[in-house]
Amino acid sequence: MKIASTSGLVAAGVTVLEGVVKPIFASNELAQGTTQQGGMIYRTLGRAKEKISVIGLGGHHIGRPKDEQEGIRIIRSAIDRGINFMDNCWDYHNGGSEIRMGKALQGGYRDKAFLMSKIDGRTKAAAARQIDESLKRLQVDTIDLMQHHEVIRMEDPDRIFAAGGAQEAILEAQKAGKIRYIGFTGHKDPLVHLRMLEIAAQNNFRFDAVQMPLNVMDAHFRSFERQVLPRLIKDEIAVLGMKSMGDSYILKSNVVKPIECLHYAMNLPVSTVITGMENLQLLDQAIAAVQSFKPMDQSQVAALLERTRETALKGQSELYKTSNRFDGTAKNPEWLG
Repeated sequence: MKIASTSGLVAAGVTVLEGVVKPIFASNELAQGTTQQGGMIYRTLGRAKEKISVIGLGGHHIGRPKDEQEGIRIIRSAIDRGINFMDNCWDYHNGGSEIRMGKALQGGYRDKAFLMSKIDGRTKAAAARQIDESLKRLQVDTIDLMQHHEVIRMEDPDRIFAAGGAQEAILEAQKAGKIRYIGFTGHKDPLVHLRMLEIAAQNNFRFDAVQMPLNVMDAHFRSFERQVLPRLIKDEIAVLGMKSMGDSYILKSNVVKPIECLHYAMNLPVSTVITGMENLQLLDQAIAAVQSFKPMDQSQVAALLERTRETALKGQSELYKTSNRFDGTAKNPEWLG
């Protein structure tokens, strides 16, 4: 089967038809940019050519165990089992997730990890300060991918790209060798993502990666998959999927199982699917999803979407889109600067 990757429309094995991504399959063939090693699938980070695991370890969740050592154990176990994409953020658990990650990456683990973090600052000063704080907590000189976090308002792109805005700090940090690649994240509305891409283009900038919700419910409601994904593939921007289970709200619908959620997201032309693993059982589940993954054909995808359609239509399983429950910067506006 051909597994979708993110190294261009042809290499990705996808066609774009009326804004909907349609996978193309070819028997006994892996798509360009996709490799397998030791039971883990690795895909290319867009045009950057970095190899990252198809499953990424969610940064917020490794800060949830009460015992710091348990969080460190999860991180190292994930890396030992082939997961090299490490998600994190300046604001997760007031920096606690980054501190745990920094400790876990000691003893040779840093060389095995592709390290990503995010900042909330919208001003140059706030962003620069947060970048330096993340570097200190993570105990590294360079973060592989730094992303503008929670781009959820229509005005966020303007603030980020304004004179004296956060993008200036990001670019200066990249020039100084503090970060390698640049991206942004958001979970609210695909129109905000599209506007961020447009404002970036107006400023002659193309992101290396974009993170967004991709799951069996999103396909039906205010859909990032249908509205944003084709644009990212066209522009050779790496796609980072998140919220495959909607922070468990999708599972509470009782119409889909965890492995199905992970398989659906992995079946899209994503570089990685970031998922929470606050215990070793969830790490086992993620590894099992990779090991059991077989690219889904059109009929399999259609059947799964038909099963989830009615539940998804009002967005009740995607509260990050329809409520402010997941909007950390709305609750803490001082993070924006």
